Amino acid sequence: MKGIILAGGTGSRLYPTTVAVSKQLLPVGNKPMIYYPMSVLLLAGIRDILVIGRPTEIPRFQELFGDGTQLGISVSYAEQAEPRGIADALLIGADHVAGDPVALILGDNIFHGHRFSGTLQEATRDPRGCVLFGYPVPDPERYGVCETDADGRVVSLEEKPRHPRSNRAVTGLYVYDHEAVDIAKNLRPSARDELEITDVNRHYADRGRARLIDLGRGFAWMDTGTPESFLQADLYIRALEDRQGVRIACLEEVALRMGFIDIEQCHRLGAARSGSAYGKYLLSLAL
Repeated sequence: MKGIILAGGTGSRLYPTTVAVSKQLLPVGNKPMIYYPMSVLLLAGIRDILVIGRPTEIPRFQELFGDGTQLGISVSYAEQAEPRGIADALLIGADHVAGDPVALILGDNIFHGHRFSGTLQEATRDPRGCVLFGYPVPDPERYGVCETDADGRVVSLEEKPRHPRSNRAVTGLYVYDHEAVDIAKNLRPSARDELEITDVNRHYADRGRARLIDLGRGFAWMDTGTPESFLQADLYIRALEDRQGVRIACLEEVALRMGFIDIEQCHRLGAARSGSAYGKYLLSLAL
């Protein structure tokens, strides 16, 4: 399976902070925001990842990840000149996907929960159709909302409905089979002049090939697109890390535990950053 991180957009809701820097490079806890969606793909076992961003931001992402060799993965890059909808990422990444299944995640979404890795690997093992991840929210009218039957099959999808049929928001993580790119190619722009990811999901749902995994109690999902949600995410991550002594979305640790790198490589990465708390944490893992 291939992976795509959509880290484009203007970050207008975080203005003026995002005038000079991509919001996905802003720190949440002690690491850039984009580390969190990257860690989700690694936890799913995905090692071939495309990062999509604004032309001015691609060099910064390249400085951050390089070609991915240090993590035992492959990272490539593509430009999105202007925001044209989430589904546009499937078109930009068509050559990268190359007819394979794909997991698409938004660069400003943070996921955390017990046994999340197992949930991800089950969802990506053999996606026959579309797999969505739902999260209960108190204000579903602000989100894309999903309704399912007793077996978890998606029966309806609504984008920011006035009268939601459920309180389960569709999060910014989507797993598709090999047909996703072809579906996206046949989409028409919405009234917002964007290619809507809901239309891709609805295409699968109408054929009975979309299912939802509930991320309920014990999970946290945060969309860090506003100053308020950004602050909440930062406080959440810092509180967990300080109390538990672990590092959430530490890519080197995830790569080590997934078998992408070995202990010796983890030690080298930690030694190169030994002047920081992050580097000292890597050294402690290796030891």
